[in-house]
Amino acid sequence: MTNRFPTLLCALFLSTAGGILLGTLPASRPSLAKVDSDGLVKVESVYGFSETIKRLQADIAKKGITFFLAVDQSQLGADAGIKLKPSTLLIFGNPPLGIQFLTSNPDSGLDWPVRLLVRQDDDGRVWAVYTDFGWIAKRHGIADRNDQFKMASEVIASITSSVASKQ
Repeated sequence: MTNRFPTLLCALFLSTAGGILLGTLPASRPSLAKVDSDGLVKVESVYGFSETIKRLQADIAKKGITFFLAVDQSQLGADAGIKLKPSTLLIFGNPPLGIQFLTSNPDSGLDWPVRLLVRQDDDGRVWAVYTDFGWIAKRHGIADRNDQFKMASEVIASITSSVASKQ
C-alpha cells in the first residue's frame, strides 16, 4: 500500500488554494442542496458516483481552479480491510484568493484547501458534500473578506450545480 498521507498533508498545509470557497451560499445554490445545522452542505447528484466525480473535476478545470488531489477513501478502507461505500475527497482551490483568508486568520488553514466529498449513501444516492463557508468564516472569526466570501460561495454553488441537474 502506498502511503498517501504525506502527499495529502503537503497539499493541505502548503497550499492556501482552498480559500476560494469561503463565504455564505448565494440564492443560486442548487435546488437539491441541504444545509445541516453542523455547517455541512449536501448536494444530491443526478449522476452515478464515477460520473459525478468526472463532472466535478471537469468543472473545476474549466474554471481554471487548481486541482490538487483526489483521495479514494473507499480504496484506503479496502487497503485496511474495511469495507466503505464509494467515497472520494476532492481537494482544490485558488491560491490568490485562499491566501487572503489565511492572512485574516492563519488558523483557517485547517479548512483550506477546499475539500469536496463525493459519497454514495445506503440507498445508492450520490452526494457532493462540503462545509458551509459562512460557518467556516464564523469558526475562524474572519469578518474582513465579505466580497471574497461571496465570490467563493458563488463558485462552489456553480461547481456543485454541475451535478445537481443534467446540463
